[in-house]
This record gives sequence, structure tokens and C-alpha cells, in this order.
Amino acid sequence: MPAHIALLRAVNVGGRTMKMADLVAMAREAGLDEPRTLLQSGNLVFEANGADAALAAKLEAAAEARFGYATDFILRSAAEWQALIAANPFLDAAENDRARLHAVPLKAPPEAGALERLRAAIKGPESAALVGRDLYVVYPNGAGTSKLTISVIERVVGARGTARNWNTVLKLAAMAGA
Repeated sequence: MPAHIALLRAVNVGGRTMKMADLVAMAREAGLDEPRTLLQSGNLVFEANGADAALAAKLEAAAEARFGYATDFILRSAAEWQALIAANPFLDAAENDRARLHAVPLKAPPEAGALERLRAAIKGPESAALVGRDLYVVYPNGAGTSKLTISVIERVVGARGTARNWNTVLKLAAMAGA
């Protein structure tokens, strides 16, 4: 069965807590094989047959039933995750500053003109590039103090997403065998 990577959006922040052991149990109960997590920020790797959208809908329904709140699951197959890594236009940051390079997989394709609008919205030293449903952002001064938040990104590109730094991106690839 193919491996998939599921990124949960906005868990373990703002009172929306989710223990990763409970996430693994929920995924197992939903019929997914070999669920496992990375860190405490909602990174799930599992094996299953099926399309990303159908698997995401299944996980979202199971999570809302189990945890009592809705959260987005953004899925990529292991092959799509490897393509995300290969398409990274910020090779220097990937090599030398992995904590400040973020991948932002989007749940849906961005709206037309999204990258131009995003670049116009950047008020600091950040750089951004868009490849398909994946956004790449370099935060030279760190993401924590940047005005280019996930809320700004989502509003400008017209799609929900969640960010992971490059270290996490590579660890997830290794877990998925990508």
C-alpha cells in the first residue's frame, strides 16, 4: 500500500489539543495501516489505498468525532512529497538554513495570480515561490516574528494550508520512505 503524509492544520495551539497517541489510535480505527507521528504538531504518516481528498475527508470526519473540533488534514502521497522536495526553488536555504525554509502544502490549488498577490503582500525580507499546490517561503529573520503568517498566506492565495520547516519536511520524507 502507498504511504501518505497528512499534515494537520492548527492543532496543539489555541486550546485545540490533540495527543499524538490519540491521533495514531484514531487513524488505526479509521482503517489506515501503520499510522505514526512526528513531533507534537500534527504530522501523520500512514499507508492506505485511495485518493488524497477521500482520505483527508475520512480523517477530518474521524478527528471531529473523536476530538470535538474540526481541523483540516492536508495530504500528499509519498511520491508527491518527494516531488515537493525536488521542486524546492530555494536550494541554498534547503542546504544552509533549513529551519527558516518552510514548505506550505495547500489543501486546494491556489487562485490565479496568487503568487503575484502574495509577493505584493510581503512587507519584510521573506521570499516566496509557488509550485502547483505547494508554496515555499524563506523567513530570513524567522517565522515567529514575521508578518507573513499562515492567515495572510491563506487569504492571499485563496486556499488553506499549513507550514512545516525544511527539517520536518525531510524527516517526514524519511518516515514515508519518499
